[in-house]
Amino acid sequence: MLRKNLLATLCASVLISAGPVLSAPAQTMKSEDGTLEVTPVVTGLEHPWALAFLPDSKGMLVTERPGNLRLVTAEGKLSAPLNGVPTVWAKGQGGLLDVALSPDFKQDRMVYLSYAEGGGQGGKAGTAVGRGRLSDDMTALKDFQVILRQEPKLSVGNHFGSRLVFDRDGYLFVTLGENNDRPTAQDLDKLQGKVVRIYPDGTVPKDNPFVGQANVRPEIWSYGQRNPQGAALNPWNGTLWENEHGPLGGDEVNIIERGKNYGWPLATHGINYSGQPIPEAKGETAEGTVAPNHVWEKSPGLSGMAFYDADRFKAWQRNVFIGALISQELIRLEFDGDKVIHEERLLGDFKKRIRDVRQGPDGYLYVLTDEENGGLYKVGLKLLAD
Repeated sequence: MLRKNLLATLCASVLISAGPVLSAPAQTMKSEDGTLEVTPVVTGLEHPWALAFLPDSKGMLVTERPGNLRLVTAEGKLSAPLNGVPTVWAKGQGGLLDVALSPDFKQDRMVYLSYAEGGGQGGKAGTAVGRGRLSDDMTALKDFQVILRQEPKLSVGNHFGSRLVFDRDGYLFVTLGENNDRPTAQDLDKLQGKVVRIYPDGTVPKDNPFVGQANVRPEIWSYGQRNPQGAALNPWNGTLWENEHGPLGGDEVNIIERGKNYGWPLATHGINYSGQPIPEAKGETAEGTVAPNHVWEKSPGLSGMAFYDADRFKAWQRNVFIGALISQELIRLEFDGDKVIHEERLLGDFKKRIRDVRQGPDGYLYVLTDEENGGLYKVGLKLLAD
């Protein structure tokens, strides 16, 4: 009996350390590289927006736009909402948005959140970023502090951004939407339509490109962005990549460089939803602005973004995956250097809005579906040769 109980304990520990226990059957779908296997990890999420993997197979943190941060355990169980999460402005596209762990999480247990924050003139809102320490029992964020506020607050429910990306040197990049107020993306005294670069405590690095200039926000790293809802660090060269929604057409992928102007609304491949041209636009290009690395004339509705650098599925190595809300797909991009040479649309049979995609520590892809009854799904590849 003792031997039997010991064996059962050992088996259970292996299951927990290996990742979520997935009881539901996988759904299969075709792809160019083989058969996709899509397995639900957890469902019943309310408009999930982002996820972050905890170290040592401790599970994942998942944000829900209405304002909840939840833990999905290694066994695939969903926790109650964690305490200590800030009050969010949950209207339109606003709410609790991205989540990221401190680069030194094992030492400091800091969790970073971006979210829509109210309090603007006329009831308007803007993006805020804060951080708190995850409690040892993983039920709360302790001592949460706001480290960045988008000022002025101009949103009535649109274009908050916002992704959080730490680079190799520990700087925090935050993508900020222009709150659907187009000209502000070119205004350097405002944080609308910008990518900003800060230290983890919210202070501004002295080598940011606009530090010391009068009437310019020193946090700004780049500008001329519309609504960047995806961003990721290229693991091979450390560059920051970003994707953003165009208006009607013109979704973009950009490689973000220090001090550069990415054009919105002066340069765009899209038009207004009314069918009329963007009033400020000078064309698809404009002098002094950076052209997109890649553009879609018809908008997929881009969202979360992930580079694939795991060994598990070699056919995906050095590919980029981007969620699509409008077309309800997962987009796979192949590159020659930084140039897109091939695109494949995945999960089309899924018919769900893909809000976020991350590479898990096990080499699988994990995607979130943006629905009232949203879910977290694990995506793997059964090779054609298998």
